[in-house]
Amino acid sequence: MTAIIDIHTHVISPDTARYPLAPLGGKQSDWSHAHPCTAEELVAALDEAGVEKAAVVQASTAYGFDNSYAAHAIATFPERFTGVFSMDLFAPDAAAVFDGWLAKGFTGLRLFTTGTTQPGQAGWLADPRTFPIWERAEAAGVPVCVQMRPEGVDQLTVLLDRFRKVPVVLDHLSRVDLSDGAPYDKADWLWRLAERPNVVLKLTSRTVREASNGAARPEDFFPRLVRVYGAERIAWGSNFPAEPGPMSNILAAARTALSCLSETDREKIFAGTARRLYPALAAAPVPA
Repeated sequence: MTAIIDIHTHVISPDTARYPLAPLGGKQSDWSHAHPCTAEELVAALDEAGVEKAAVVQASTAYGFDNSYAAHAIATFPERFTGVFSMDLFAPDAAAVFDGWLAKGFTGLRLFTTGTTQPGQAGWLADPRTFPIWERAEAAGVPVCVQMRPEGVDQLTVLLDRFRKVPVVLDHLSRVDLSDGAPYDKADWLWRLAERPNVVLKLTSRTVREASNGAARPEDFFPRLVRVYGAERIAWGSNFPAEPGPMSNILAAARTALSCLSETDREKIFAGTARRLYPALAAAPVPA
């Protein structure tokens, strides 16, 4: 493979005066406290691992809806980063907020409906009051990442059917359970979602581990995933630094797990799909 692109990284600033903590749910995530990563440190991690570019995803469990530090990262390193912002879809000025973050260089939106500091599945995902922002994303060609659990699939399908032109990226494959092994009946909802062509899968370290959990095996799960979805609908993300590094180890584990796939499919998963989702990541790097 000639290029690697990471669509799921985070940055955390040590300057809490300029970038105050305001985690969703009121509790900062353990990872953002224990092993934060500045924009500069993320660039160093990418370089160490041989990763060309990355999407910086808003660290909701540190900063909530204030995407200022992620904006600083993509402004400081525009040749390496694009950004995925989070926002309150119910805010009275939601449309202006959406436009404002796009103006600062973000090219993706993330909806946080579950996580380490917010267990369970939020019930607002398909609330009609959120539809104006989905319409705005559709008009602007902005992919929407959804951090969710399988319990939210019924809500998700409402959105997939209503907003068919919006690429909807499922973070961590929506925490799919593969422990029963082939034919992975516990993942039946995942196989059924493939019928919606706007679903894109974000394959992170969580799924790499899950593919070896219980009776699961990477060599039978990942080929089936590619057969059902196509590699052009799957993209790799490290989840660094929420996933402890070094990033080179995270990448090596993913490469090993996906070694059962063809080189063409691996090239799509490790770079091609990312470039399609986020055209800002497709631009040629600036020569040193």
